[in-house]
Amino acid sequence: MDARVLLSSGLITAYTWATAYEFWRGRSEPLVSRWPAIFMLFAHGALFLLRTPLSQILPWSPTNQVIDSVWLSVLSFEALLILFTILFTIAIAFILLAMAKERTELRHKTAALVDPLTGIANRRAFLENAALLVKGVDSKQTVMLLASINDRFGHAVGDHVLQVFTQNVNAALGPNDLFGRLGGEEFAVVLTGAGRESGVAIAERIRISFEEAAFDVDGRPVGGTVSVGMAICDGAFDVAAMLAQADEALYCAKERGRNRVEVASLELIMERAREAMTREPRVAAQSAA
Repeated sequence: MDARVLLSSGLITAYTWATAYEFWRGRSEPLVSRWPAIFMLFAHGALFLLRTPLSQILPWSPTNQVIDSVWLSVLSFEALLILFTILFTIAIAFILLAMAKERTELRHKTAALVDPLTGIANRRAFLENAALLVKGVDSKQTVMLLASINDRFGHAVGDHVLQVFTQNVNAALGPNDLFGRLGGEEFAVVLTGAGRESGVAIAERIRISFEEAAFDVDGRPVGGTVSVGMAICDGAFDVAAMLAQADEALYCAKERGRNRVEVASLELIMERAREAMTREPRVAAQSAA
């Protein structure tokens, strides 16, 4: 009897705690219902483990009235154990259902906010997180980088080039920086606490490392390069305004030969305005002709 109690209690405790450990191992997945499940499994195994010392300490003897009364306590403990098992079965079923529902909602949310090719934030998530990021960081300056990949090959190689670029950018960023794909071959980065010099240094490091990594992709001489437009914010961070300034700088970088970093400035904006004004009369003249 004692051997069977010891064996059964040990087996139940072992597989229950093993299940709890598997739930704990997957804690990187942010599921709130995971922790009640771990607690319930651990408590269930601990209660069965408690049977083991009781079966050794409280042997049954029919001629001893004191032991008889203690044995009644043991029987009461067994009844409590059965009741707890029933409640545990019901509770763990509801918790597992809640976990499945929570996991489905998390996957839907992830699909809506994460770019499936590169695994980074998509446009929607980037724009939402950019404002929240700067509010929570005590920094005097914030830098916005807008990058565009120059790739002339098909989808398969082009997708690999974008993944290579993502890896290079992630390696150059800090824990408080934000990186997202705005769409197609255009990416954006927010560098918190970075001034002009450090921002340019990071952008140049990304440009050079990507040029080296994308020179040969999948055995083909791709020669991928990246053009970067940079905007600097010294005051209140306005995502739309910063993107517009960085976009002007990026357009200038493309016009000046690509594979370069341009910083948005008042002089650059004035120059772009003059270029636009000179182009408009030519377009009007061509239309009249």
